[in-house]
Amino acid sequence: MDILLIGANGVLGTAVSTTLAARGHRIIRVGRTSGDILADITDPAGLTRVYAEAGPVDAVVSAAGDAPFKPFAELTADDYLSAYRGKVAAQIDLVRHGLDRLPEHGSFTLISGVLAREPIPSGSAAAMANGAVEAFVRSAAIEIAPRRVNAVSPTVFTESVPDYGPYFPGMAPVDLAAVAQAYVRSVEGGLTGQVFIP
Repeated sequence: MDILLIGANGVLGTAVSTTLAARGHRIIRVGRTSGDILADITDPAGLTRVYAEAGPVDAVVSAAGDAPFKPFAELTADDYLSAYRGKVAAQIDLVRHGLDRLPEHGSFTLISGVLAREPIPSGSAAAMANGAVEAFVRSAAIEIAPRRVNAVSPTVFTESVPDYGPYFPGMAPVDLAAVAQAYVRSVEGGLTGQVFIP
């Protein structure tokens, strides 16, 4: 398959890119500062250009999404809008703009996260964004068929525990290799409207 990978050079994106490429897929890497196509997908004009430059693809995979982490009392309306734009709207637009560019049985795989189901202090903006992505996936799946859409919802990565583990007390980390396999399941499988928890 030809796969358009957003956030290809981040920690997760690198693991997903390596795993999918090892399975024989051609990866078109998109990033803000490096990749085959340079773009900020929170900019609708940039997203239109990404699809134009990529040409026909069989699957679109997202490993990118930003949300602020602050104590609830410090979060502003703009912080919540930032979480929406950075993780929700950008990924919804990936699907909206990509519908006519994917073949009939093409697929989208988005990224959410554990905070949609297991909250942590200072994580309410991210939890809101993750929950919105997952609700969107379930709803959009019934309307875009036979094209498919799923989300991958990992907890903190084992490889990131030294930096982020204290923010996820009592949560078992997951290896990046396992998260990448969830992407494989979404891209190569036949399910839609699913939230894969690696």
